[in-house]
Amino acid sequence: MLHDMLDFIRDPRNDFAAHSLAYLKLCAVPILISVVVGICAGVVVTRRPLLAFVVTNLSGLARAIPTLAFLAAALPYLGIGFTPSVVALTLLGIPPILLNTIAGLRGVDPAIVDAARGMGMTSRQVLTRVQTPLVLPVITAGIRTSAVQIVATAPLAALIGGGGFGDYILQGINLLRTTPLLVGSVSVALLALAVELGLAAVQRALTPAGLREGVPLTDAQTA
Repeated sequence: MLHDMLDFIRDPRNDFAAHSLAYLKLCAVPILISVVVGICAGVVVTRRPLLAFVVTNLSGLARAIPTLAFLAAALPYLGIGFTPSVVALTLLGIPPILLNTIAGLRGVDPAIVDAARGMGMTSRQVLTRVQTPLVLPVITAGIRTSAVQIVATAPLAALIGGGGFGDYILQGINLLRTTPLLVGSVSVALLALAVELGLAAVQRALTPAGLREGVPLTDAQTA
């Protein structure tokens, strides 16, 4: 079976390199957009308790919606291809980052913030110099959850023309061929594992030494 998979990858007709690049792009773009939107929105709404409460609950509700529903919702308005796939995956990736950003900022000891303001720091300085270093491990945990979820879910984007490894999986299912199915599935699994391990290392590096031996930081929903 491994020999068949290697032959499939080496076969120019299957264009494994192009599919790999397409899948990396399909994952990287929504991850980057989710990070920017999730962190910025989290910083904004945290300053307004009522808005933070509403956004937190709506984000939790959004996470319960099946991924296929996001893809189906994007289809009538954006058609098929890369753009609707990115939009759907971005909507899937924002909630974990947004929730962790809100939870992290709200978890900072108010006494620390008051002390920083007492030293003459502006609100921006308090955010960038005091709060951000403290909540980076929590935010990174949200990014880790979001990124792995996007990588593992992106094959479904092939249903609306997203391309990438999802094409191999669909090919294997439609033609009842094991080899392309395995190539697509294993490639996705290896990429998800690489992202998980890479971001776990980043999260550990950002976590203060005194906390590294404690309970690992995870998604704010389950921490």
